[in-house]
Amino acid sequence: MAHDHDHSGHHHHVHTHAGNERRTLLAAAITGLFMVAEVVGGILTGSLALLADAAHMFTDFAALSLAWFAFRVSRRPADARRTFGFDRVQVLVAFANGVTLGVIVVWIAIEAVGRLASPEDIEAGPMMVIAALGLVVNIIAFAILHGADRDNLNIRGAAAHVMGDILGSVAALVAAGVILWTGFLAIDTILSLAISALIAISVWRLMRDAGLILLEAAPPETDREAIRTDLMAHIDGVEDVHHIHVWSITQERPMITLHARLASSVGVDATVQAIKSRLEREHGLSHVTVEAEFGTCADQ
Repeated sequence: MAHDHDHSGHHHHVHTHAGNERRTLLAAAITGLFMVAEVVGGILTGSLALLADAAHMFTDFAALSLAWFAFRVSRRPADARRTFGFDRVQVLVAFANGVTLGVIVVWIAIEAVGRLASPEDIEAGPMMVIAALGLVVNIIAFAILHGADRDNLNIRGAAAHVMGDILGSVAALVAAGVILWTGFLAIDTILSLAISALIAISVWRLMRDAGLILLEAAPPETDREAIRTDLMAHIDGVEDVHHIHVWSITQERPMITLHARLASSVGVDATVQAIKSRLEREHGLSHVTVEAEFGTCADQ
């Protein structure tokens, strides 16, 4: 029996992760500075609206800071207790960001329903100014994150927070304009519910993808039976493939372990290398562990 590993994909995304980390930190800094400016402005002017928006911006600042922290921690090397390293901290943070966004969406929906029943007066002028300033800041932050790895769950979680605020700012601008022109106060509530529904879809997708990784489910694009059939059809000397387990540390680090029963006439090292090359080239699986066996295996 031969046992072989391929760790060639472990450091493949180091440069990308460094870029993600820098971009997330920059987006957090911009959001944090605007939040502080709103707090100071709210205190100096006595504007409750500014302080309320600052509290909203704080959720983005916290989410972006947490995302940056996750990238920072994931750079730490593996140790004796955490043999796969700390990459999955990113997935945990993405899931946590999804949960917080979900709570915000529910809160907005509850508030919106309450306002439909009992409309409140809205200062449309200040509302428009605050929404315009927030929109500019969030567009800058989103543009920074847009240049990062958009398949990374941690980036997706941070970007979902910022996109939620962009949509909210656009809705606030539209609502303020409608109120100024027509006095129709309910437009604010209607648009808030519409934006909440859009954000909820992103939240569901983010939490679903993060949850599948945390549960160590096989990546959606992976078909174990197709892998088995492919290896037996294209690698000489592979008589059977079984005990296939596919999971992910992060979206960028899919893993696979399998047992391959080989014909006695083939060379183990060359065949195992051919299996690993085939898995990486055809199935995108670069971290591979292969158990090579000979003879009949009773446990299929």
